[in-house]
Amino acid sequence: MYYVLRAVSLVIASIDIDAPLQEVWDHIMDPAKMGSWVTIVDRIERVDPGPIRPGFQMSQTLFLRGVRFKVHWTLEELDAPRFARWEGKGPARSTAITENRLTERDGRTHFDYRNEFRTPFGPLGAAASRVIVGGIPEKEANSSLRRLREILEVAG
Repeated sequence: MYYVLRAVSLVIASIDIDAPLQEVWDHIMDPAKMGSWVTIVDRIERVDPGPIRPGFQMSQTLFLRGVRFKVHWTLEELDAPRFARWEGKGPARSTAITENRLTERDGRTHFDYRNEFRTPFGPLGAAASRVIVGGIPEKEANSSLRRLREILEVAG
């Protein structure tokens, strides 16, 4: 018997966007548009054909702190156009859960983003993750949300 200890890193960010909820949803759920607003997306490798649905899969190459790495994502939960939960598998048995939640507020859209990243190797993995990544995921999440707002508010 062996155990894999995992360290958890949690990033939570939110933003208000002056655009209709459906327009924001359509943009954030389109894999072809992810590279336009998600700051760490280097490229989309593979995307399932057809509409977004539970079980939908895609693979991305992400770029963070000078390092490229691949993550394979599966859409585990969907309540369109308000909620999506993606589960990702990355290098060295790392995993991530990303949740996108949209709510309408006075004709605007409030976007709550949550990312839970798990590294293997318990406290050692957590220490390595802090040294390698530091506070970058939170900065990148906020930068991505600001970029999304700029794209959608200019387009509208």
